[in-house]
Amino acid sequence: MTFIDGAATPDTDIVKDGSDQGFMADVVEASRQAPVIVDFWAPWCGPCRTLGPPLEKAVRATGGAVRLVKINIDEHPGVAGQLGVKSIPAVYAFDQGRPIDGFMGAIPESQIKLFVERLAGADMTAEIEPLLEQAAESLKLGDIGGAAQGYTAVLQLDPENVKAIAGMARVALTAGDPEQAREILEHAPPEKANDPDVASVRAALELAGKAEATGDASDLGLKVANDPEDLQARFELAEALSARGDLENASEHLLAIIEKDREWNEGAARAQLLKVFEAAGPMSEVTKSGRRKLSAILFS
Repeated sequence: MTFIDGAATPDTDIVKDGSDQGFMADVVEASRQAPVIVDFWAPWCGPCRTLGPPLEKAVRATGGAVRLVKINIDEHPGVAGQLGVKSIPAVYAFDQGRPIDGFMGAIPESQIKLFVERLAGADMTAEIEPLLEQAAESLKLGDIGGAAQGYTAVLQLDPENVKAIAGMARVALTAGDPEQAREILEHAPPEKANDPDVASVRAALELAGKAEATGDASDLGLKVANDPEDLQARFELAEALSARGDLENASEHLLAIIEKDREWNEGAARAQLLKVFEAAGPMSEVTKSGRRKLSAILFS
């Protein structure tokens, strides 16, 4: 990408105002010495005023390991246009002369701090695990937006984090977009293609893919309520529940079948139950509780 060039002399300030004319010196060339964050903003932009102070604070805290260049797009629209900036605030991180990361809009101060610290080369291991736990809890509670925000924050710190990739795929699946979920899983590193978290989402996608082939869960539920001994209807209900992501209730119905007849339909209920466990994930409460109940049935 060719940027607007100029003869501006590099400034050693950690935080400074930039311009189109000085972009090559202040950002591209300066980023060969230390990462440079570019904050595209405008005086009329409310979110820009929210983002600016914590971003400056986080950059100054690195003591020069990361620098910040603030560009008012009303006065200097050239580089922003070349980068395709369509809304502000827009933040880009440059390293070794090229853009390597960034984000759009105002984000929480905690995420700003993590973004800057990662550029400064800080060890982010201790920061990632709490974010993953928070995102997983949000997803469990049905807070898709919160889960997506958490997993996105992890991927900003570690773009190949397989738990975050699988988490984002599960967010997409929960939101009813299995195609996007499949696309997200393709970003998992090849050596992690069989990781349990990735395999779990793939299993969930397989179950979801049967949605059209299953009956209506409400009708099947009524049928089972009227005749609890109809194991075929109960199995079809479990399939329908699995397809729409209700793995907990699907598990309960499959366990009920196994309790009635362990070898029903050549072990179809047990085979389906194992698929449900895989889709739920080995550490999920659905799997842990279901395996305990299954053991109690089989060894009673």
